[in-house]
Amino acid sequence: MRYKVTVAYDGHRYAGFQKQMNANGIQSVIERALEKIMKQPVSITASGRTDAGVHALGQVFHFDGPETIGTRGFYQALNTLLPKDIRIKKVEFADDDFHARFSVQYKHYDYIITNERDNPFVEHYKAVIWQNLDLELMRQGSKVLEGQHDFTSFCNAQIDPRKPRVKTIFKIDILEQGKDIVISYFGNGFLRYQVRMMSAALMALGSHKITVKQLEEILEAKDKHACRFNAPAQGLYLVKVGYKPFDFKGQNSDNNEASLAKIEEV
Repeated sequence: MRYKVTVAYDGHRYAGFQKQMNANGIQSVIERALEKIMKQPVSITASGRTDAGVHALGQVFHFDGPETIGTRGFYQALNTLLPKDIRIKKVEFADDDFHARFSVQYKHYDYIITNERDNPFVEHYKAVIWQNLDLELMRQGSKVLEGQHDFTSFCNAQIDPRKPRVKTIFKIDILEQGKDIVISYFGNGFLRYQVRMMSAALMALGSHKITVKQLEEILEAKDKHACRFNAPAQGLYLVKVGYKPFDFKGQNSDNNEASLAKIEEV
């Protein structure tokens, strides 16, 4: 049977989701737990990678396993074996043609910024800023990034040249929550570092280091050297992976719940 699994994790102690030769990736931790359960090597396939220090509230992966163990069996066994900073939220049976990566319709990422500089507990979970940001200007800038664009200017310089750079961002919301600012991105896919680089560019805009026109010029340059900004990893959360088309009308009730509330649930 094919199993679809939703997992949340605190990424600050890990070298990213992907399995790695000389570092501890979250994928390796999960696969070792599954090997203990199934008594044989197991390979999982995720919706995509997250980098070192990045967190997830709704990462999804699939694997094939015996029907006899079942969804509840895997849920209980995995949460028993996994460390407390990796938690299985849901295990479901999936169709044989379901693919955690290729079946994705949209992803929702949040980037959390705070000026709560004296709180020692935010170090691994939010990006700390030292100045007030102009949220209205940032919202103007977010409209530049919405829609279908070539995002070469907002990606890792070492990205595979064969990988398509054209992505569609359905919506960007910028919300103020107490001392925090949450930038929510909803798109059909994102390049490596794209959300962090866009967030950093919007923060530069909000602190009046660049203008909306300059943000437009960075995007239109389609040049991997055009954007000099990259926000720290700890503020980034993969909130949800959607396998149905993005619902513009219903997204506020389903997809755009406050990230901090979600963190408390996990």
